[in-house]
Amino acid sequence: MSSHTYKLIELTGSSPDGIQPAIESAIAKAAESLHNMRWFEVTDTRGHIDDGKVAHWQVTIKVGFTLD
Repeated sequence: MSSHTYKLIELTGSSPDGIQPAIESAIAKAAESLHNMRWFEVTDTRGHIDDGKVAHWQVTIKVGFTLD
């Protein structure tokens, strides 16, 4: 296994459909301009309540990617 150097960025994705779609939304958007993404870590989860029900999710993640 070769050694790698990673850079971390923080992203927040959102979705009315749940935590996983919020994470996937953030990663998909980042993939438009970043490459070599290797892992993510959920650091915060929030939600919006409307009329006594969960209406929207926001999930903050740290994403690690290898430097060229």
